[in-house]
Amino acid sequence: MSLLLLPLVAILSAGAAPPAVAKGHVEPLTIADKTYGRERKVWVYTPPGYATTGKPYGLVLFFDGESYLEEIPAPAILDTLIAENKIPPVVAVMLDTNQDRLGDLANRSRFADFAARELVPWIRAKWHVDRDPARVVVSGYSAGGLGAAYLGFRHPELFGNVLSQSGAFWRGNEGTSQPAEWLTEQFRKSARLPVRFYIDIGAGETHAAANGVIFLEANQRLRDVLQAKHYTVGYVEVAGAKHEPGHWRAALPDGLVYLLRPAP
Repeated sequence: MSLLLLPLVAILSAGAAPPAVAKGHVEPLTIADKTYGRERKVWVYTPPGYATTGKPYGLVLFFDGESYLEEIPAPAILDTLIAENKIPPVVAVMLDTNQDRLGDLANRSRFADFAARELVPWIRAKWHVDRDPARVVVSGYSAGGLGAAYLGFRHPELFGNVLSQSGAFWRGNEGTSQPAEWLTEQFRKSARLPVRFYIDIGAGETHAAANGVIFLEANQRLRDVLQAKHYTVGYVEVAGAKHEPGHWRAALPDGLVYLLRPAP
């Protein structure tokens, strides 16, 4: 064999490098929140090839926006899932909830009003997103997972899919600790809503919350109530996982695929 061919043979035998994943665009913005009387930071992800014509895009709303931007990170996860054809291209909005996190996410009717009356109309006016709630996912971790389920309960006409990661379902109403597991009881008492769920919780989340309820057990009870009401529920207890970003980063893709994959 010619020595000139050896480098090429070596390259071919090593295998070609995998193609680079096309990256979406992330734009930092602010929204004037009239309900709370302040500005909110928001980061908006549009997928590769985003267009303002044709079929509208599904929408994913993440709470704790900065965490889902950097620690988890949702844009890179979405890029990969879209490139692998595991989900269709979507628009994602990562909303900052750091200023008063529990004032936003702990079963707060005021925040639900902001989301329904201001945030969703603002998104629809600026981006080519679907108005069908079946193509809208609301997602968060811990209090954000609780907040996501609360929005699904309060506004199923807008949010047809809930992706909860380690949801703080031990909480009472309006940021209280009692009555414990208030939202689970609301689902138990109400008629079934047109909302689908994906719930992931670490099997190691056996710590007690402020009112003594165990995180893992609160998620199990919500699952049981939803299944008894015949909701569509994907539920995963992640072996060895605890209440931390590494767990949520690893678990997020499965939840997105479960709720966003095209119907067979």
